[in-house]
Amino acid sequence: MNRSSPGEPLTHNDNAHHELIIRVRDLDLWYGESQALHGIDLDLYRNNVTALIGPSGCGKSTFLRCLNRMNDLIPSVRVKGSVEMEGRDVNDARTDEVALRRLVGMVFQKPNPFPKSIYDNVAYAPRMHDLVSRKPDVDDLVEQALRDAGLWDEVKDKLKQPGTSLSGGQQQRLCIARAIAVRPEVILMDEPTSALDPISTATIEDLMDRLKLQFTIVTVTHNMQQAARVADYTAFFHLGEVVEYNDTKTMFSNPATKRAEDYITGRYG
Repeated sequence: MNRSSPGEPLTHNDNAHHELIIRVRDLDLWYGESQALHGIDLDLYRNNVTALIGPSGCGKSTFLRCLNRMNDLIPSVRVKGSVEMEGRDVNDARTDEVALRRLVGMVFQKPNPFPKSIYDNVAYAPRMHDLVSRKPDVDDLVEQALRDAGLWDEVKDKLKQPGTSLSGGQQQRLCIARAIAVRPEVILMDEPTSALDPISTATIEDLMDRLKLQFTIVTVTHNMQQAARVADYTAFFHLGEVVEYNDTKTMFSNPATKRAEDYITGRYG
């Protein structure tokens, strides 16, 4: 496993299918007085899709935001426990949040392109992080990210048009292109298809299957069928705890707990 001391960049390492990339231990989180996560232990594996499932308000999105410290933006939040990415605790005071969010990209529920051109949506972060400066390099990077997001052929003749001019499904793929343009290690997706029609949803699901060859994906979904289709591993959250975590086939065919079985079979949720 790639271990880096604080201050060193994290590097890509394309070894095994079950190589640990994020290790979460005893993670608690409070919003003010209210505890939202209780003692979460979870191992996330490189180049896999992990789905977080469970009823609304059970802590899935809160947990997701712990992985790139987005919860830091909420004043009342307190976090205990460790979230280690390649051996480094992301909550360590020496961890640079901006660098962390380059390594751990995020795609939200509703597509949220910047009010800029399609081209500038993708080029913005790589320029900000000084990954590219020469125009030909920026051009190549924008094209590659849009190709990886399955959008290039649809937008290559209108790169100067605003990102907001695209359809909802295209906007979400633009947001994925924007997230992967800085070549992160991990992509977090918070219900990335819940605002989309079935055809756009299928396109994004196919895309996730391709993207996991390059990236590690953690996705929150309310859609059991989607979790069964796209995820290698599934974690079932309930009342701020991980009740069950297993490879998806086992979880869906032979859940180990009554609560997971009841949720997966639609008895509640």
